Amino acid sequence: MNITVRGTAETLYIYLSGELDEYSARAARERADREIDEHAGVSRVVIDLAEVRFMDSAAIGFLIGRYKKLKRYQTPLFVRGASAAADKVLSVSGIYTLIPKI
Repeated sequence: MNITVRGTAETLYIYLSGELDEYSARAARERADREIDEHAGVSRVVIDLAEVRFMDSAAIGFLIGRYKKLKRYQTPLFVRGASAAADKVLSVSGIYTLIPKI
């Protein structure tokens, strides 16, 4: 799992690539949380999944955890770029009711 971060005054973009599974979720969570804390003043956070080749239930946990963290900051979280397979996993899980896709 590789993570790239870009930020503007308004938005923090977190780009994930590789596999988001039980083996990589912890490192992804730690890095994402560190970036969220460092960019606490942004208006929104976007997690880009365009380069994620595989995800399992740990990915759902990763996203829900970031949603809960950002809710404390009153900052909305969005997901974008999910592949067709990843989009299906996210849709079936119902996560889009909490975290909209853009």
